[in-house]
Amino acid sequence: MSKELFKEFVKKNPQLIKYVNNNEMTWQKFYEMYDIYGSDDKVWDKYLKEDIKKDIKNLSTGAALTDFINFIKTVNLDGLQEGISSVQRVLGIFQDFTKKDSSTTKEEYKPRPIYKHFED
Repeated sequence: MSKELFKEFVKKNPQLIKYVNNNEMTWQKFYEMYDIYGSDDKVWDKYLKEDIKKDIKNLSTGAALTDFINFIKTVNLDGLQEGISSVQRVLGIFQDFTKKDSSTTKEEYKPRPIYKHFED
């Protein structure tokens, strides 16, 4: 197995980085496991599926809700209001172009009687 294939495997499974950063594993050990067992062996279940279980547990405990609330706190409300007013102005201009105004319609043509002169 080549190093390039191992790098692709790590890119597809970025949760392995957590184990290296927490000093639970080294890249050398991961590479040796990859070289011996390949990418589809059950030896990876411990490292790949455990994070999925933790994510599901965090969702059920409300971590997702707190993340959402923290995201809302970071929203710039002034910038959001400016963006909304810009969109409203654009929509107003677009409506002005598309709606037919009764004052701009032409009056129906009425021919002048033959015997009448101008301003008579």
